[in-house]
Amino acid sequence: MNGRTSFACVCVVALTIVTASAAWAQKSGGILKIEHMDTPPSASIHEEATVSTAVPFMSVFNNLVMFDQNVPKNSFESIVPDLATSWKWSDDGKALAFRLREGVKWHDGKPFTAKDVQCTFEMLTGTDKLRRNPRSAWWSNVEKVTADGDFDATFHLKAPQPSLLALLSSGYTPIYPCHVPTAQMRTKPIGTGPFKFVEFKMKESIKLAKNPDYWKKGRPYLDGIEFTIIPDRSTRMLAFTAGKFDMTFPTDVTVPLLKGIRKDASKALCTMRATGVSTNLIVNRDLPPFDNPKIRRAMALTLDRHAFVDIISEGQDTLGGAMLAPPDGVWGLPPERLKNIIGYGDVEKSREEGRALMREAGYGPDKRLKVRVSTRNIATFRDPATILLDHLRHIYMDAELEIIDTAIYYNRVFKKDYTVALNLSGSAVDDPDVTFFEGYACGSLRNYNGYCDPEMTKLFEAQSRELDQKKRLAMVQDIDVKLQEDVARPIIYNGKAAGCWQPHVKGVVIHTNSIYNGWRFEDVWLDR
Repeated sequence: MNGRTSFACVCVVALTIVTASAAWAQKSGGILKIEHMDTPPSASIHEEATVSTAVPFMSVFNNLVMFDQNVPKNSFESIVPDLATSWKWSDDGKALAFRLREGVKWHDGKPFTAKDVQCTFEMLTGTDKLRRNPRSAWWSNVEKVTADGDFDATFHLKAPQPSLLALLSSGYTPIYPCHVPTAQMRTKPIGTGPFKFVEFKMKESIKLAKNPDYWKKGRPYLDGIEFTIIPDRSTRMLAFTAGKFDMTFPTDVTVPLLKGIRKDASKALCTMRATGVSTNLIVNRDLPPFDNPKIRRAMALTLDRHAFVDIISEGQDTLGGAMLAPPDGVWGLPPERLKNIIGYGDVEKSREEGRALMREAGYGPDKRLKVRVSTRNIATFRDPATILLDHLRHIYMDAELEIIDTAIYYNRVFKKDYTVALNLSGSAVDDPDVTFFEGYACGSLRNYNGYCDPEMTKLFEAQSRELDQKKRLAMVQDIDVKLQEDVARPIIYNGKAAGCWQPHVKGVVIHTNSIYNGWRFEDVWLDR
């Protein structure tokens, strides 16, 4: 498509919200009971960087626009109105104007207006509004947001950015109320969404109740949602198969576990899909001896990616670079380019090169480097971290594992208070403006290992402004190759996982290329 049509494809003036399962006779009532894998750091979506917060709290809020909850794959074509009823780009592509929905109320009864949109993005583009701002890099091209009346708001951009509408559609981009302090949003959030916050007990549960005044008439069907926090994954699986819960945590079920569910709960419905999450190695390059690029390169060379995939997912996870690998992702590197990148070819040859680099750095069989590998205390982090310890052994490193609870883990990596970590990085939207700016741009809070190359940042900006889709794809793939060659953040594999639900749960649609954007739950109902 050419530049003008790339804007035209998102210049939707009005769309009809498609409701799930129109042919069904939906029933109202009941509490949806879902397992949760750990305690979220807080309830404030804008201050957190984990699906542990996004899943239970997305339904408390609304966005300006969102990915249709009933279309499995997120794309520009699946973006529908939410708090905005229509939108229009300016001719130069540097302004995006929204007409807002009238009559919407916050859960405390106060009216929603354009001022709330303006306040939300002043918070996200400011420097002192939030305790932390993991996705501030998303909004680096936003010059300002203006309230042009009670129900009109405009985003003013420094340069054209076709991806902006997709960023606004993520579950990570809710609109916050002007009148509620950000500190309260961490513990007792106020939204406009289909469910109201009731209770958040650390290490126990999260409870939401139906919003009887929800602006979308007839929604939600459920009386409420209860998330029960069960740290042990085996216990969660047993509880689900025993029928104690309506849904697993939607990113919880691995390929081996899915076999068990199909055997022990044969009527359960499950969707195995790409998560949009990469398992990767992060290294604090400010700490000696890891400030030596030879050591970091040796660590990238020792990774046997196929071994990780075979052990973790019985071969179903996929290899890729920074962008989600095809066919699940739009922008990822094809296999023919991937195989020529550092560490993706002959493992033994790569490890011999890695050992040579370590010897140049002063290490060897008689002088091994001791290292602590940190990771988050959930199975999706712990399992590959254990494999990593063995791989480091091949390049004269003796590694021990440090397990950190979720709330502490993210504080640690944000502050770069670690040496080496086995990390999982999710891209909430399959778009380079999310992955590149959030994970690799200088100064981004989620650039956990401090990679910073001003020339690369210029390339990030150039691809963001490119209106021709084919040209942008070529630019993105060239950038991805360069990131891998720079050992910016070695990607080990792109993960897959399933979510499962009992047959009496209706209206569930699991998104297939992101685990962050599909948890509004307003169309879900219980047939019992």
